[in-house]
Amino acid sequence: MTAANNAGTQQPTGSSFYTAMRVLPRPRRKAMYALYAFCRAVDDVADSIGPPDERMRELENWRIEIEHLFAGRPSERLSTLALPIRCFGLQQQDFLAVIEGMEMDVAGRLRAPDWATLELYCDRVASAVGRLSARIFGLESEHADALANHLGRALQLTNILRDLDEDAVLGRLYLPREALVEAGITEDAPEVVLVHPRIGEVCTSVVKRAAGHFGEADRIMLACPRALVRAPRLMAAAYGTLLEELVTRGWDPPREPVHVGRLRLFAAILRYGVI
Repeated sequence: MTAANNAGTQQPTGSSFYTAMRVLPRPRRKAMYALYAFCRAVDDVADSIGPPDERMRELENWRIEIEHLFAGRPSERLSTLALPIRCFGLQQQDFLAVIEGMEMDVAGRLRAPDWATLELYCDRVASAVGRLSARIFGLESEHADALANHLGRALQLTNILRDLDEDAVLGRLYLPREALVEAGITEDAPEVVLVHPRIGEVCTSVVKRAAGHFGEADRIMLACPRALVRAPRLMAAAYGTLLEELVTRGWDPPREPVHVGRLRLFAAILRYGVI
């Protein structure tokens, strides 16, 4: 059964997300699993190989179901989100923002976008999820939105750097246009950009932006009650380690896939003082 058809029950086993969420109390953990399932479902729509107009219609169906959910008429596949919405004050506009981010992918608007467009995309597909997550964690609004802004962007930019070649297969190139121009790269075709001899300069600019967001997220989490930020600190530890591994590997082709193994993740957990 696909994620889109099983959005209410899917668990993210075997991922750094699953590892991080295990530290949460059961009600908050279940809420995060329900949120994760929704995000996976709409992401699967965006990444499927069906015609764009069909995928847009399916995303519109998800938008309608979110509206019904907040009107007290949840569909079967979103029923597990009804209780978290009531308990944790989750906001409808954040769910809709995630769908809008998926629509940006389907519409093909993310081929060497400018920084402003990339920031908007990161806000929709990552920081909006962060805003929902922060409320589930129990963070107060003054810290919740700031942490979501920075940690969401840090994680998404790291994902972009990790998935360069995978995204290229789908015709996507998330590297910002300004960084390409600065490196003297005038093409925006992924198959051309990713073998360019100055691709490392482009990726380095994204690394710097991600590292800045990681730093701000760490600063915010230091000001929060330790028990409320254990899960986001674990995510930051895992993805911060991943970013370091990517930099160590380098950007010239062929780029071997980089994954953070269990031992490396445990070392990161100790390093960041999460446990």
